[in-house]
Amino acid sequence: MRSGKERKPLDKTVAVIVCAAGASARFGGDRKKPFVELSGRAAFMRSIEFFSTRDEVKQILLAISKEDEELVTVKWGSALAFNGIKLCLGGAERFQTVANALSKVNEQIDLIAVHDAVRCCLTKDWVDAVFEAAAATGAAILACPVNATLKKVEKGVITATIDRDQLYEAQTPQVFDAKLLKKAYDKIDKLDKKKITDDAQVVESLGHPVQIVETDFSNLKITRKSDVPIAEAILKSRPQPKPEGPIGPYIEAQW
Repeated sequence: MRSGKERKPLDKTVAVIVCAAGASARFGGDRKKPFVELSGRAAFMRSIEFFSTRDEVKQILLAISKEDEELVTVKWGSALAFNGIKLCLGGAERFQTVANALSKVNEQIDLIAVHDAVRCCLTKDWVDAVFEAAAATGAAILACPVNATLKKVEKGVITATIDRDQLYEAQTPQVFDAKLLKKAYDKIDKLDKKKITDDAQVVESLGHPVQIVETDFSNLKITRKSDVPIAEAILKSRPQPKPEGPIGPYIEAQW
């Protein structure tokens, strides 16, 4: 069920890059975080569901590491093919993964959305809003106000308390005009790549303003194992949409 007024259909075509190529170093264990199950479904599949049935989304690319290609193909290949999801290989760093995926985006696409595979607690309204904001301004991201007290620390000692007023935590999806994002990545060699942490930062380097769409902490990114039960609780608290039309033959496709 949607909140607020009914939105007009978006008059832009969208490609979505779902990033699942990270090393999951902080997650630990023998299973990377995109593939961990949340109430019976893989995290990355739950993330994909927010885009797979949208009319304006014409292309979805799932970026994975080379070492995970066999696992993903064997376990989820049928469901991904059934829903038109294309695989591409990521790089050692996030910006390399996005750059690789950008080369496979169809030429007719108007907007490109980049989303974390493990940020699987989105809402339809947030996706609606960030798509509309990007269509209007060329660049928009989801972001949450920072509520915690922030400390600057050196050698284990607090050196300052950071004013959190006007501070936001960047989230995904981050959505950009396709030509703008490709232009920004064409100039990425001018940036300190060790400090690149999201795509908005790359676009900001061109001087293009990036609008935020405010969310809350429930747009959680799974980073550690302790985040899994929190994400499951968030998902269970959300209204469950009823599927429209025929249900596909693969259980993972039954979103």
